[in-house]
Amino acid sequence: MPKSFIQISDSHIDDEKLVMGVDSQANLASVVEHISKQSYDALVVSGDLSHNGTMSSYIQIKEILKPLNNNASILPGNHDNKSNLSKIFSNSLLCNFQLNDWEIITIDSVQNEKVSGRLSNQQLQTLTDEIKLSSAKYIVLCLHHPVVPMQSSWNDDLSLENPEDFFDTISQFPKVRAVIWGHTHQSSEFNRDSIKLFSCPSTAVQFCGPSSIGYNHYTLHDNGEINCKTRWL
Repeated sequence: MPKSFIQISDSHIDDEKLVMGVDSQANLASVVEHISKQSYDALVVSGDLSHNGTMSSYIQIKEILKPLNNNASILPGNHDNKSNLSKIFSNSLLCNFQLNDWEIITIDSVQNEKVSGRLSNQQLQTLTDEIKLSSAKYIVLCLHHPVVPMQSSWNDDLSLENPEDFFDTISQFPKVRAVIWGHTHQSSEFNRDSIKLFSCPSTAVQFCGPSSIGYNHYTLHDNGEINCKTRWL
């Protein structure tokens, strides 16, 4: 029986309701209401939960997410304050999880005081070890920053700075079937060899695309196939 998980990203909740010209709190609440009516097994939040990283914004986010009873795995984004984020979501931060034969592995790609991301040699070694030790047949990797050019008006200089190091690390593992990310406020699908690559739209506002808000819903099949449906509101 296929399993599924949902990815939301870049909610940009602030102490003020209006962020980038939209009510990010109301938008996230609308997305949560839509998700609460779906059937799924897990939730990933891939960074930039907050716009300015205030403690009160994370308290607000936790309250908005309350209708979603699933255990969430939460990643930091470049807008997040990791200390405040970890205090409010201590049990959910960067948690890997398994669904049948699949494991979703989370990666912290954020650099201090920089918008672009990077993975250190130590992080890449840790990732290698995690993949080797995983008992799953298939793996999905999740981080905040894009690992390929977005083929849009997005500034690729703000993506992962060392994507080739990343792909050199994971290319030795055929069980890695997909990589997913946020950051770009854009829904896209790419391929690199046998690996599927998915970017997630923002729950707040899109940089490149429709005026809608949305999220990604992934289906994991027993044969190693992964499908993604972007759900727009």
